[in-house]
Amino acid sequence: MAPIRADLDSLPAYVPGRNIPGAIKLASNEVALPPPPAVLAAIAEAAAGANRYPDLAVTGLTTRLADGFGLDPARVAVGCGSVSLCQQLVSITCADPSDEVVYAWRSFESYPIVTQVQGATRRPVPLDDGFRHDLDAMAAAVTPRTRLVFVCSPNNPTGTAVHRAEFERFLDAVGPDVLVALDEAYREYVTDPEAVDGSTLIDAHPNLVVLRTFSKAYRLAALRVGYALTTPEVAQALRKVGSPFAVSAVAQAAALAALDCRAELLAGCAELEGERERVRAALLRAGYTVPPSQANFVWLALGGQTAAFAAHCLDQKVVVRPFHAEGVRVTISTPDENDALLAAALSFAGRSVSC
Repeated sequence: MAPIRADLDSLPAYVPGRNIPGAIKLASNEVALPPPPAVLAAIAEAAAGANRYPDLAVTGLTTRLADGFGLDPARVAVGCGSVSLCQQLVSITCADPSDEVVYAWRSFESYPIVTQVQGATRRPVPLDDGFRHDLDAMAAAVTPRTRLVFVCSPNNPTGTAVHRAEFERFLDAVGPDVLVALDEAYREYVTDPEAVDGSTLIDAHPNLVVLRTFSKAYRLAALRVGYALTTPEVAQALRKVGSPFAVSAVAQAAALAALDCRAELLAGCAELEGERERVRAALLRAGYTVPPSQANFVWLALGGQTAAFAAHCLDQKVVVRPFHAEGVRVTISTPDENDALLAAALSFAGRSVSC
């Protein structure tokens, strides 16, 4: 028998959104529209060089991102999606099984996975009654063995955002010796003026790492490009533990072209934000518990009705993302697809059950 780690049997699996032929997929927080034509053209052009290795340092995109944020390029690390960067963060901070990673729960399901893969200790902290990060409880959970804290804002899967003032208090409480990763994969959809913007705090807090992605608002989920804004020391460490050539030439070309189309893409985010509020309002009127969302999805707190709701939606040819015994996450899509979700929700026999 091969010497495979025994603890992998208990490793929580990442559950992707299901693809059902003929059904509307609202399970994976994808953008319904394809990339703009200019981005598709850049992808095609770059694909012609697929016989060559990509730029190991991802120089063009790193420089472009640094310029956009007014940073030295040494403070930017580009990775194969922000999920890869999450795993790299655990790798650079945790070297012993007693090293701890603190994160809210429920939050992004990759946090416990990447922590266990590294062999570190997981320290989940429950969300508060409003489905938000309980930052006071998270600060209290930090011990001398804590090496890394993940804060997801807007939070996946509940959509709630951390506010700047409370986050700054949290950073002060945690102190400078613990690395704090602010995962802002959905930052482009935020409309709350009080929500934290990590890029404005990294100069004042050297232990802060801000994660962003091209998978959501920039419509490049299949190409896997994410990036971290941090200190030169942390960025260099991230690059050291990352897989060589993890960001393909096609992905880099697409990301650069997407930045050229930023105004068009962000206009699409604004349209989605209107649909987000329309869908939430309709669900609230129907009696569902739906916290305010700052992302491209909404959360239905369904408790024990979660599995029945997801099955009912599937019967109506709508695929949602259930987190069993807790709730359902539904991606905001086009008006027609959102209407299909609302029709399924309104016809769900269990909607009158208190959640």
